[in-house]
Amino acid sequence: MYVNSRRIRKYQFVHIFATCFVLCFLFFSVEIDSPSFAQYMKALSYRFLINGYTFVNDNLTTSRCNRVARHRYLINHEEKCQGQDVLLLILVKTPPENYHRRDAIRQTWGNEDYVHHYLNATIKVLFVLGQSENFSLGSDIQMKLEREDKRYGDLIQQDFLDNFYNLTYKLLLQFSWANNFCPHAKFIMPADDDIFIHTPNLIAYLQNLAQIGAQDVWIGYVHHASPPIRNKESKYYVSYEMYPWHAYPDYTAGAGYVLSRDVAAKVYRASQTLNSSFYIDDVFMGFCANKVGIVPQNHPFFTGGGKAPYHPCIYDKMITSHGHVEDLQYFWQQITDLRVKNFSSGVWGSIYCRIVNIMLLCRLYNHNTYLCSAAFS
Repeated sequence: MYVNSRRIRKYQFVHIFATCFVLCFLFFSVEIDSPSFAQYMKALSYRFLINGYTFVNDNLTTSRCNRVARHRYLINHEEKCQGQDVLLLILVKTPPENYHRRDAIRQTWGNEDYVHHYLNATIKVLFVLGQSENFSLGSDIQMKLEREDKRYGDLIQQDFLDNFYNLTYKLLLQFSWANNFCPHAKFIMPADDDIFIHTPNLIAYLQNLAQIGAQDVWIGYVHHASPPIRNKESKYYVSYEMYPWHAYPDYTAGAGYVLSRDVAAKVYRASQTLNSSFYIDDVFMGFCANKVGIVPQNHPFFTGGGKAPYHPCIYDKMITSHGHVEDLQYFWQQITDLRVKNFSSGVWGSIYCRIVNIMLLCRLYNHNTYLCSAAFS
Protein backbone atom coordinates (compact mmCIF):
# COMPACT_ATOMS: atom_id res chain seq x y z
CA MET A 1 0.00 0.00 0.00
CA TYR A 2 1.36 3.40 -0.96
CA VAL A 3 1.70 5.93 1.86
CA ASN A 4 2.01 9.60 1.00
CA SER A 5 4.87 10.94 3.16
CA ARG A 6 3.90 14.51 2.37
CA ARG A 7 0.41 13.87 3.77
CA ILE A 8 1.93 12.30 6.91
CA ARG A 9 4.09 15.38 7.47
CA LYS A 10 1.02 17.56 6.98
CA TYR A 11 -0.92 15.61 9.63
CA GLN A 12 2.07 15.77 11.98
CA PHE A 13 2.23 19.52 11.53
CA VAL A 14 -1.50 19.86 12.27
CA HIS A 15 -1.13 17.69 15.36
CA ILE A 16 1.83 19.73 16.66
CA PHE A 17 0.05 22.99 15.92
CA ALA A 18 -3.10 21.85 17.73
CA THR A 19 -1.07 20.69 20.73
CA CYS A 20 0.75 24.03 20.94
CA PHE A 21 -2.53 25.91 20.64
CA VAL A 22 -4.13 23.97 23.50
CA LEU A 23 -1.09 24.47 25.74
CA CYS A 24 -1.00 28.19 24.98
CA PHE A 25 -4.73 28.45 25.68
CA LEU A 26 -4.33 26.73 29.04
CA PHE A 27 -1.34 28.89 29.92
CA PHE A 28 -2.85 32.24 29.03
CA SER A 29 -6.33 31.45 30.36
CA VAL A 30 -5.01 30.99 33.92
CA GLU A 31 -5.95 34.06 35.95
CA ILE A 32 -3.13 36.19 37.29
CA ASP A 33 -4.13 35.69 40.93
CA SER A 34 -4.69 31.94 40.56
CA PRO A 35 -2.05 29.28 41.31
CA SER A 36 0.76 29.02 38.82
CA PHE A 37 0.43 26.88 35.72
CA ALA A 38 3.02 24.44 37.06
CA GLN A 39 1.10 24.11 40.32
CA TYR A 40 -2.12 23.53 38.42
CA MET A 41 -0.56 20.81 36.27
CA LYS A 42 0.84 19.16 39.40
CA ALA A 43 -2.63 19.21 40.96
CA LEU A 44 -4.17 17.83 37.77
CA SER A 45 -1.82 14.87 37.74
CA TYR A 46 -2.33 14.37 41.48
CA ARG A 47 -6.11 14.31 41.07
CA PHE A 48 -6.27 10.65 40.13
CA LEU A 49 -4.30 9.66 43.23
CA ILE A 50 -6.53 11.76 45.50
CA ASN A 51 -9.78 10.46 44.00
CA GLY A 52 -8.65 6.85 43.81
CA TYR A 53 -7.23 6.10 47.25
CA THR A 54 -8.43 6.20 50.83
CA PHE A 55 -5.41 7.72 52.58
CA VAL A 56 -6.98 11.20 52.44
CA ASN A 57 -10.07 9.95 54.26
CA ASP A 58 -7.97 8.02 56.76
CA ASN A 59 -6.06 11.19 57.61
CA LEU A 60 -9.22 13.30 58.01
CA THR A 61 -11.21 10.69 59.96
CA THR A 62 -11.69 11.47 63.63
CA SER A 63 -12.74 9.18 66.45
CA ARG A 64 -15.02 11.79 67.98
CA CYS A 65 -18.46 12.72 66.70
CA ASN A 66 -18.66 16.12 65.03
CA ARG A 67 -19.62 19.00 67.24
CA VAL A 68 -22.79 19.58 65.25
CA ALA A 69 -24.38 16.97 67.53
CA ARG A 70 -23.76 19.26 70.52
CA HIS A 71 -25.16 22.41 68.91
CA ARG A 72 -28.68 23.14 70.07
CA TYR A 73 -31.50 24.55 67.97
CA LEU A 74 -32.54 28.12 68.66
CA ILE A 75 -35.21 27.99 65.92
CA ASN A 76 -36.48 24.81 64.29
CA HIS A 77 -39.38 23.49 62.22
CA GLU A 78 -39.52 19.72 62.50
CA GLU A 79 -42.93 19.67 60.82
CA LYS A 80 -41.89 21.41 57.60
CA CYS A 81 -41.85 18.27 55.42
CA GLN A 82 -44.26 16.02 57.28
CA GLY A 83 -46.93 14.28 55.24
CA GLN A 84 -45.88 15.80 51.91
CA ASP A 85 -44.35 14.38 48.76
CA VAL A 86 -41.34 16.72 48.54
CA LEU A 87 -39.49 16.78 45.25
CA LEU A 88 -36.81 19.24 46.34
CA LEU A 89 -35.59 20.54 49.69
CA ILE A 90 -33.56 23.75 49.29
CA LEU A 91 -31.40 24.74 52.26
CA VAL A 92 -30.13 28.30 51.88
CA LYS A 93 -27.03 29.37 53.81
CA THR A 94 -27.61 32.87 55.12
CA PRO A 95 -26.22 35.07 57.92
CA PRO A 96 -28.69 36.54 60.43
CA GLU A 97 -28.35 40.09 59.05
CA ASN A 98 -29.42 39.28 55.46
CA TYR A 99 -33.17 39.91 55.88
CA HIS A 100 -33.56 41.57 52.48
CA ARG A 101 -31.96 38.69 50.58
CA ARG A 102 -34.25 36.18 52.27
CA ASP A 103 -37.31 38.28 51.42
CA ALA A 104 -36.20 38.57 47.78
CA ILE A 105 -35.80 34.78 47.55
CA ARG A 106 -39.26 34.18 49.06
CA GLN A 107 -40.79 36.47 46.42
CA THR A 108 -38.90 34.97 43.45
CA TRP A 109 -37.28 31.60 42.88
CA GLY A 110 -38.00 30.32 46.42
CA ASN A 111 -41.76 30.93 46.21
CA GLU A 112 -43.20 27.55 47.21
CA ASP A 113 -46.74 28.49 46.17
CA TYR A 114 -45.61 29.43 42.65
CA VAL A 115 -43.85 26.09 42.23
CA HIS A 116 -46.89 24.19 43.50
CA HIS A 117 -49.46 25.96 41.33
CA TYR A 118 -47.50 26.59 38.13
CA LEU A 119 -44.93 23.79 38.08
CA ASN A 120 -46.98 21.04 39.74
CA ALA A 121 -44.28 20.18 42.27
CA THR A 122 -43.68 20.53 46.00
CA ILE A 123 -40.52 22.19 47.18
CA LYS A 124 -39.50 23.30 50.65
CA VAL A 125 -37.18 26.27 51.13
CA LEU A 126 -35.46 26.78 54.48
CA PHE A 127 -32.87 29.34 55.54
CA VAL A 128 -30.04 27.91 57.63
CA LEU A 129 -28.12 30.18 59.98
CA GLY A 130 -26.07 30.38 63.14
CA GLN A 131 -26.14 33.08 65.76
CA SER A 132 -24.89 36.64 65.38
CA GLU A 133 -21.46 37.58 66.73
CA ASN A 134 -23.29 39.88 69.17
CA PHE A 135 -25.79 37.21 70.16
CA SER A 136 -28.08 37.33 73.14
CA LEU A 137 -31.63 36.04 73.38
CA GLY A 138 -32.95 39.58 73.82
CA SER A 139 -30.74 41.25 71.24
CA ASP A 140 -32.29 43.28 68.44
CA ILE A 141 -30.98 40.91 65.76
CA GLN A 142 -32.31 37.79 67.47
CA MET A 143 -35.70 39.36 68.20
CA LYS A 144 -35.96 40.44 64.58
CA LEU A 145 -35.14 36.89 63.46
CA GLU A 146 -37.84 35.48 65.72
CA ARG A 147 -40.41 37.93 64.32
CA GLU A 148 -39.33 36.99 60.78
CA ASP A 149 -39.68 33.30 61.55
CA LYS A 150 -43.06 33.81 63.20
CA ARG A 151 -44.27 35.38 59.96
CA TYR A 152 -42.73 32.93 57.46
CA GLY A 153 -41.87 29.79 59.46
CA ASP A 154 -38.78 29.00 57.38
CA LEU A 155 -35.70 29.65 59.56
CA ILE A 156 -33.45 26.94 61.02
CA GLN A 157 -30.94 28.27 63.55
CA GLN A 158 -28.35 26.68 65.81
CA ASP A 159 -26.12 28.25 68.45
CA PHE A 160 -22.74 28.26 66.66
CA LEU A 161 -21.31 31.63 65.62
CA ASP A 162 -22.32 32.51 62.07
CA ASN A 163 -19.03 33.37 60.37
CA PHE A 164 -16.83 32.20 57.51
CA TYR A 165 -14.81 29.81 59.66
CA ASN A 166 -17.95 27.97 60.80
CA LEU A 167 -19.40 27.33 57.34
CA THR A 168 -18.70 23.62 57.71
CA TYR A 169 -20.91 23.58 60.82
CA LYS A 170 -23.65 25.13 58.71
CA LEU A 171 -23.17 22.38 56.10
CA LEU A 172 -23.38 19.74 58.82
CA LEU A 173 -26.57 21.38 60.09
CA GLN A 174 -28.08 21.20 56.60
CA PHE A 175 -27.40 17.48 56.21
CA SER A 176 -28.39 16.71 59.80
CA TRP A 177 -31.73 18.51 59.43
CA ALA A 178 -32.48 16.90 56.05
CA ASN A 179 -31.64 13.45 57.42
CA ASN A 180 -33.69 13.82 60.60
CA PHE A 181 -36.70 15.84 59.48
CA CYS A 182 -37.02 15.48 55.69
CA PRO A 183 -35.49 12.12 54.74
CA HIS A 184 -38.14 11.41 52.09
CA ALA A 185 -37.34 14.48 49.93
CA LYS A 186 -36.23 13.16 46.56
CA PHE A 187 -33.50 15.79 46.12
CA ILE A 188 -31.56 18.11 48.44
CA MET A 189 -30.02 21.41 47.32
CA PRO A 190 -27.63 23.44 49.49
CA ALA A 191 -27.39 27.02 48.17
CA ASP A 192 -26.01 30.47 48.99
CA ASP A 193 -28.32 33.42 49.58
CA ASP A 194 -26.78 35.38 46.69
CA ILE A 195 -27.68 32.77 44.11
CA PHE A 196 -30.42 32.83 41.50
CA ILE A 197 -32.10 29.51 40.69
CA HIS A 198 -34.11 29.11 37.50
CA THR A 199 -36.80 27.15 39.32
CA PRO A 200 -38.85 26.10 36.25
CA ASN A 201 -35.78 24.65 34.51
CA LEU A 202 -34.51 22.96 37.67
CA ILE A 203 -37.90 21.44 38.53
CA ALA A 204 -38.35 20.08 34.99
CA TYR A 205 -34.86 18.56 35.12
CA LEU A 206 -35.41 16.93 38.53
CA GLN A 207 -38.86 15.63 37.60
CA ASN A 208 -37.25 13.77 34.70
CA LEU A 209 -34.61 12.31 37.02
CA ALA A 210 -37.28 11.28 39.54
CA GLN A 211 -39.32 9.50 36.85
CA ILE A 212 -36.38 7.25 35.97
CA GLY A 213 -35.49 6.70 39.64
CA ALA A 214 -32.03 8.22 39.31
CA GLN A 215 -29.60 7.52 42.15
CA ASP A 216 -26.05 8.57 43.02
CA VAL A 217 -26.91 12.08 41.77
CA TRP A 218 -24.54 14.88 42.72
CA ILE A 219 -24.67 17.63 40.12
CA GLY A 220 -23.28 21.14 39.94
CA TYR A 221 -20.28 23.08 38.71
CA VAL A 222 -17.42 20.62 39.29
CA HIS A 223 -13.96 21.73 40.38
CA HIS A 224 -11.41 19.20 39.14
CA ALA A 225 -7.91 19.02 40.62
CA SER A 226 -8.37 22.23 42.58
CA PRO A 227 -5.17 22.95 44.55
CA PRO A 228 -5.28 24.30 48.13
CA ILE A 229 -4.55 28.01 48.54
CA ARG A 230 -1.20 28.38 50.32
CA ASN A 231 -1.20 32.19 50.36
CA LYS A 232 -1.58 33.27 54.00
CA GLU A 233 -3.24 36.52 52.91
CA SER A 234 -6.22 34.65 51.44
CA LYS A 235 -9.26 33.79 53.54
CA TYR A 236 -9.17 30.40 51.80
CA TYR A 237 -5.64 29.72 53.09
CA VAL A 238 -5.08 26.10 54.06
CA SER A 239 -1.88 25.09 55.81
CA TYR A 240 0.10 21.94 55.02
CA GLU A 241 -0.69 20.73 58.53
CA MET A 242 -4.41 20.96 57.80
CA TYR A 243 -4.18 19.45 54.31
CA PRO A 244 -0.76 18.30 53.05
CA TRP A 245 -1.67 17.14 49.51
CA HIS A 246 -1.48 19.05 46.21
CA ALA A 247 -5.13 18.69 45.16
CA TYR A 248 -8.56 18.33 46.68
CA PRO A 249 -10.92 15.53 45.70
CA ASP A 250 -13.34 16.66 43.02
CA TYR A 251 -16.15 18.79 44.44
CA THR A 252 -18.93 21.10 43.29
CA ALA A 253 -19.00 24.86 43.78
CA GLY A 254 -20.78 25.62 47.04
CA ALA A 255 -23.00 28.32 45.50
CA GLY A 256 -25.55 25.66 44.62
CA TYR A 257 -25.59 21.93 43.85
CA VAL A 258 -28.12 19.08 43.96
CA LEU A 259 -27.97 15.67 45.62
CA SER A 260 -30.36 12.77 45.34
CA ARG A 261 -31.85 11.41 48.56
CA ASP A 262 -29.52 8.40 48.71
CA VAL A 263 -26.41 10.56 48.29
CA ALA A 264 -27.56 13.00 50.97
CA ALA A 265 -27.98 10.11 53.44
CA LYS A 266 -24.52 8.70 52.64
CA VAL A 267 -22.87 12.11 52.89
CA TYR A 268 -24.55 12.75 56.23
CA ARG A 269 -23.15 9.51 57.66
CA ALA A 270 -19.69 10.29 56.32
CA SER A 271 -19.83 13.82 57.72
CA GLN A 272 -20.13 12.39 61.22
CA THR A 273 -16.72 10.73 60.96
CA LEU A 274 -14.61 13.47 59.36
CA ASN A 275 -12.81 16.34 61.04
CA SER A 276 -15.15 19.32 60.75
CA SER A 277 -12.44 21.84 61.65
CA PHE A 278 -11.74 22.07 57.90
CA TYR A 279 -13.69 25.28 57.29
CA ILE A 280 -14.07 25.39 53.49
CA ASP A 281 -17.50 23.81 53.32
CA ASP A 282 -17.73 22.87 49.64
CA VAL A 283 -14.34 21.13 49.83
CA PHE A 284 -15.46 19.36 53.02
CA MET A 285 -18.50 18.16 51.06
CA GLY A 286 -16.01 16.72 48.57
CA PHE A 287 -14.25 14.86 51.41
CA CYS A 288 -17.55 13.35 52.57
CA ALA A 289 -18.61 12.26 49.08
CA ASN A 290 -15.16 10.87 48.30
CA LYS A 291 -15.30 8.72 51.42
CA VAL A 292 -18.51 7.02 50.26
CA GLY A 293 -17.45 6.76 46.62
CA ILE A 294 -19.76 9.42 45.15
CA VAL A 295 -18.42 11.27 42.10
CA PRO A 296 -19.72 14.75 41.15
CA GLN A 297 -21.32 15.21 37.75
CA ASN A 298 -20.83 18.50 35.95
CA HIS A 299 -23.95 20.22 34.63
CA PRO A 300 -23.19 22.87 31.99
CA PHE A 301 -25.71 25.35 33.38
CA PHE A 302 -24.74 25.32 37.04
CA THR A 303 -22.52 28.33 37.56
CA GLY A 304 -19.25 28.52 39.46
CA GLY A 305 -18.50 31.84 41.14
CA GLY A 306 -19.82 34.29 38.55
CA LYS A 307 -23.05 35.67 37.16
CA ALA A 308 -24.66 34.30 34.06
CA PRO A 309 -24.79 36.77 31.16
CA TYR A 310 -28.00 38.78 30.89
CA HIS A 311 -29.61 37.39 27.74
CA PRO A 312 -32.82 35.45 26.91
CA CYS A 313 -30.79 32.80 25.08
CA ILE A 314 -28.96 32.06 28.34
CA TYR A 315 -32.18 31.95 30.40
CA ASP A 316 -33.53 29.19 28.17
CA LYS A 317 -31.31 26.54 29.78
CA MET A 318 -29.77 28.12 32.87
CA ILE A 319 -30.14 26.45 36.26
CA THR A 320 -28.13 28.65 38.65
CA SER A 321 -26.32 31.96 38.56
CA HIS A 322 -24.17 33.30 41.40
CA GLY A 323 -23.53 36.77 42.78
CA HIS A 324 -27.04 38.27 42.82
CA VAL A 325 -28.02 40.78 45.48
CA GLU A 326 -30.19 43.50 43.92
CA ASP A 327 -31.34 41.90 40.67
CA LEU A 328 -33.32 38.82 41.74
CA GLN A 329 -36.62 40.48 40.85
CA TYR A 330 -35.32 41.44 37.40
CA PHE A 331 -34.12 37.91 36.67
CA TRP A 332 -37.38 36.41 37.92
CA GLN A 333 -39.48 38.71 35.72
CA GLN A 334 -37.34 37.76 32.73
CA ILE A 335 -37.61 33.99 33.11
CA THR A 336 -41.35 34.03 33.87
CA ASP A 337 -42.18 36.32 30.91
CA LEU A 338 -43.70 34.13 28.18
CA ARG A 339 -42.24 36.36 25.45
CA VAL A 340 -38.75 35.78 26.81
CA LYS A 341 -39.47 32.08 27.40
CA ASN A 342 -40.39 31.62 23.72
CA PHE A 343 -37.45 33.65 22.48
CA SER A 344 -35.42 30.63 21.35
CA SER A 345 -38.33 28.62 19.92
CA GLY A 346 -38.35 27.51 16.31
CA VAL A 347 -35.49 26.72 13.96
CA TRP A 348 -34.29 30.29 13.54
CA GLY A 349 -34.57 31.03 17.23
CA SER A 350 -32.49 27.95 17.99
CA ILE A 351 -29.80 28.91 15.46
CA TYR A 352 -29.71 32.51 16.69
CA CYS A 353 -29.34 31.43 20.34
CA ARG A 354 -26.60 28.95 19.48
CA ILE A 355 -24.58 31.78 17.91
CA VAL A 356 -25.27 34.15 20.81
CA ASN A 357 -24.34 31.54 23.41
CA ILE A 358 -21.04 30.83 21.67
CA MET A 359 -20.25 34.55 21.61
CA LEU A 360 -21.14 34.97 25.30
CA LEU A 361 -19.63 31.80 26.77
CA CYS A 362 -16.58 31.04 24.63
CA ARG A 363 -14.60 34.18 25.36
CA LEU A 364 -11.05 33.60 26.57
CA TYR A 365 -11.57 35.19 29.98
CA ASN A 366 -15.06 33.90 30.69
CA HIS A 367 -14.27 32.39 34.10
CA ASN A 368 -16.53 30.82 36.70
CA THR A 369 -19.84 31.27 34.87
CA TYR A 370 -20.73 28.59 32.32
CA LEU A 371 -18.09 26.70 30.39
CA CYS A 372 -17.83 27.14 26.63
CA SER A 373 -19.20 23.61 26.21
CA ALA A 374 -22.54 24.86 27.56
CA ALA A 375 -23.05 26.80 24.32
CA PHE A 376 -23.20 23.49 22.43
CA SER A 377 -25.44 21.55 24.84
